[in-house]
Amino acid sequence: MIAWKIGGEQGEGIDSTGDVLSTVLTRMGYFVYGYKHFSSRIKGGHTTYKVRIADKRVEAATEKSDILVALNQDTINLYGGELMHGLLLADSAFDPVVPDGVNARLIALPLTKIAKSHGSVVMRNMVSVGASAALLNLPTKPFLDYIASKFSAKGGEIVRANQEALLDGYNRVRSEYAGVSSLKLNSPVPGDRLVLTGNDALALGAIAGGCRIMCGYPITPATDIMEALAKWFPQVGGVVVQMEDELGSISACIGAGYAGARAMTATSGPGFSLMQEGIGLASMAEIPVVIVDTQRAGPSTGMPTKQEQSDLLAMINGGHGEGPRVVIAPSSLEETFEDGWQAFNIADTLQTPVLIATDLSLSLWSQTIDRAKLDGPRVEIQRGTLVTEDELRAMASDAPYYRYRVTDEGISPRTLPGTARGQHLATGVEHQPSGKVSEDPANRTHMMEKRMAKLKQVHAMREGVKWEGPLDADLVLLAVGSTVGAIREAGDLLQEDGYRIAVSWLRTLSPFPADDFERLFAQAKKILVVEQNATGQVALLMRTAGVYDEARCYSLLKYDGVQFFPSEIVNKARPLLEAFAEVSG
Repeated sequence: MIAWKIGGEQGEGIDSTGDVLSTVLTRMGYFVYGYKHFSSRIKGGHTTYKVRIADKRVEAATEKSDILVALNQDTINLYGGELMHGLLLADSAFDPVVPDGVNARLIALPLTKIAKSHGSVVMRNMVSVGASAALLNLPTKPFLDYIASKFSAKGGEIVRANQEALLDGYNRVRSEYAGVSSLKLNSPVPGDRLVLTGNDALALGAIAGGCRIMCGYPITPATDIMEALAKWFPQVGGVVVQMEDELGSISACIGAGYAGARAMTATSGPGFSLMQEGIGLASMAEIPVVIVDTQRAGPSTGMPTKQEQSDLLAMINGGHGEGPRVVIAPSSLEETFEDGWQAFNIADTLQTPVLIATDLSLSLWSQTIDRAKLDGPRVEIQRGTLVTEDELRAMASDAPYYRYRVTDEGISPRTLPGTARGQHLATGVEHQPSGKVSEDPANRTHMMEKRMAKLKQVHAMREGVKWEGPLDADLVLLAVGSTVGAIREAGDLLQEDGYRIAVSWLRTLSPFPADDFERLFAQAKKILVVEQNATGQVALLMRTAGVYDEARCYSLLKYDGVQFFPSEIVNKARPLLEAFAEVSG
């Protein structure tokens, strides 16, 4: 496995360089995991793009680099320490200096000068890709074919200029630094694969689930969902509406859900805070709606482009009063796709808001995935209990249609607007089964119990907890969201040391899957809860559910805005395992 990284000023084509490398490597048969560090601004500020390259699935970041492409001295100063006997490819235009303590071989090439010779400094990204391909001992043909395909609409001259810039960077390394690279990737593994982000996968899942309207307001890191749907919706008759703000977004989605459309919105922490009153309305009026919260570092504006998982309690308990809502959490591209369609089935069946808890790393970072993993079983659209006109006509005159009729399972048959004999009141005020306003204490009790009873069905509809490894593991690594990729890799490293490791992750956050949790974790010796927030919100959920065993459970928290590295988890886990071995040995 090799880690390649490029750094420079935001707006200099850093992203496109990483995207080209990731796409071509995937087409060649490699797996990639690409992630960025960028400032919360449109242009300016330092930015990097790192790509991990392997012959197997990669789902986590790493703090080490094998190749660092530096377009300015800041990149070397900030990230040179990541290189361990690695290669530092730097633009000679800024007279690169390797600081003391940086253990790397400097390869200085006139990247800017070469780019200008091919027509524009913008070509520097292609020169950098070519030079990197040479250092990775990769053939040029896949890159040239990609350029021909990508730029074909811009004409042959643009295609040739980009191809020549790439070849120039490639040949300069081969001629001036022949034999300098000892890096060699394993043989590629052929397959039909895609490079996707979690936002892409979620948008595709929503389309598969019958979503046809998305109302939202731009916010990092959720905006890509709206943009993806705006691109793909025309093919299926869907529509994206950019609203004036998040209050308008949730309100429009509730209206669409009431009318029978499958509607969603997507936002991040600040926007989600504004939606809380609307979510309460959907709970009270029993209207299906899907809300995505792509978590980022808060509070307030916080760090819009940095990773965190600190909205979990807000998603579960936010807003005033108590009303039913379901909170689900994907941890991979395939789970994000699955939750993208399943959320609508749950929302329609239970007539309640369903929240999808993603995070910045899962939402924005690109990964290689086998196309078949997004096929899965045929998606079945489940609309829940809808009353037809024939059923309404058959009702006796003394048994009128009550929209909020109390039932054992808490789900009342609903009608869609325009259904003859199915008219009813839909209000955010407490109401009788008919929908008429009521503050009667007995009625209030019945209505509250009816609404909350719906949540009992969630665990029969989807998994609550996932588990990989032995049930009697020495240590279980438990996480949620994108952190699952890091605990998986950490688990593999610990198993290489001879420890019995299991990894587990929560798929349903609310209602909490306490029964499944107790069953799966009963034999585990120790449990390490790994999460990206300062207050241990997953651990708090466990405590509230009565499944946090103080004698076995430990927390590992990170809240600096940087996603977990597997090595950090290994460093926390090893002392726990060693201590356990001493006690039991």
